[in-house]
Amino acid sequence: MATATLTSKGQITIPIAVRNELQLASGDRVEFVQIAPGRYEMIANTADVTDLKGMFGVVKKSVSIESMNQAIAKRGASAK
Repeated sequence: MATATLTSKGQITIPIAVRNELQLASGDRVEFVQIAPGRYEMIANTADVTDLKGMFGVVKKSVSIESMNQAIAKRGASAK
């Protein structure tokens, strides 16, 4: 089991075995996801946004940036 120590600044060094397993490099981001009270899972956030392409199937209707901005503004105005 790999262990790490929390510094006074709230930082930890991820053990090399864990970094290698998760294929983490300097500057990579990780996410901490709560899976139960008092239990968290660390997930490497190293995927590129382009990996999401096609995740939801073929686009049925394209939307312009202007339409998106209008929808955001309308929703924001109604939230106030």
